[in-house]
Amino acid sequence: MTVMPGLTLPAYFSYYKSPVKMAGTPEGGIKAWRLSHDTGGWEPADDLVEEILFAVGGEISSLTVDSFIQWTEHDRGRYLRGEGPVFALYETVRAIVESAQSEGRRLTARELALIRGIRRKTFVMFEKQLQQAGDPAADPSLEAEEGDS
Repeated sequence: MTVMPGLTLPAYFSYYKSPVKMAGTPEGGIKAWRLSHDTGGWEPADDLVEEILFAVGGEISSLTVDSFIQWTEHDRGRYLRGEGPVFALYETVRAIVESAQSEGRRLTARELALIRGIRRKTFVMFEKQLQQAGDPAADPSLEAEEGDS
């Protein structure tokens, strides 16, 4: 498979509400990974490449780096439980959201900014752990690509 003209890699997508990332291979192809809700790591998803690239719309959409990070950390915080600093931060986000929900209000601009900042931090922390564990799709440097957008 060759990289499509006009497609800039890496590229980030939401596929049926699940984060997917694609990167180029040294041979000029595309490698894809989908977030695992069981582990928080990345599962090979090469079988989704053509469907995503040719069927964007409806349940498939392109994401910015920041949106990809936010979506990934939303899912990790929702589906994963554990011990340690990352999970403590997921609990902090959960407490902020649940507090607003129990008060019957939307999150304030300050709360949203705090959550976004926490998620950028947990993304890097989680990706570093995945990288140390040998996950080939882990990329803790991703957050630096877009900065504080």
